[in-house]
Amino acid sequence: MARKFFVGGNFKMNGSKESIKEIVEALNTLEIPDSVEVVISPPALYVHWAALHLTNPKVAIAAQNAFPQISGAYTGEISAPQIKDVGAEWVILGHSERRTIIKEADDFIAEKTMHALKHEVGVILCVGELLEEREAGKTLAVVFRQLDAVTDKVSDWSNIVVAYEPVWAIGTGLAATPEDAEAVHDDIRKHLAEKIGKEQADGVRIIYGGSVNGANAKTFNSCPDIDGYLVGGASLKPEFKDIILSRQ
Repeated sequence: MARKFFVGGNFKMNGSKESIKEIVEALNTLEIPDSVEVVISPPALYVHWAALHLTNPKVAIAAQNAFPQISGAYTGEISAPQIKDVGAEWVILGHSERRTIIKEADDFIAEKTMHALKHEVGVILCVGELLEEREAGKTLAVVFRQLDAVTDKVSDWSNIVVAYEPVWAIGTGLAATPEDAEAVHDDIRKHLAEKIGKEQADGVRIIYGGSVNGANAKTFNSCPDIDGYLVGGASLKPEFKDIILSRQ
């Protein structure tokens, strides 16, 4: 099954109006192939501004978080309807930094995913293992547990992109080899097939994240189950363009 190449740029807690303006202007003039979908995720304060200034129809915007309520006394949180109201179409959920620093549990991330999908916001669902979990041979057990929390609550995965991000490779300069990443992606797809059906699992895009940059992006091109990238620091740099165009 042909799956559209997906490149997400997670700015994390980085950027200013001026620096994000430069990124948006560069993307506005970039000739992106029809076979590529691009989503950028600035900090919440800049989501609306970016949406107003982004003119390239092949680039969409994601928020970096969503709370699983429409509104209420939840200081500092934002809801999926609010995300959609200011022009974003996606949200990143389950990122390792939310899981480890903010201590978000698998079930809570699943609730967030349900909330976003219910309100027609696509979800970039992040999964991945810590270094000690990898060294203990627990990679698949951890990733499957994180996925199962969502498959237990969500049956329609047509608006979910799964991002496999080994935590030990995020921001470290270390990246899984293409062979290692492909093996995990293949296992993820097989596991999803058992949970949500093979036809649906074959259509789910599974993207890789973990120190992806302009230099190494093309090394993953031969991997049939790697459908794109979730890019961190490199999405703030000119090399983001090279990653977007890496499948040409």
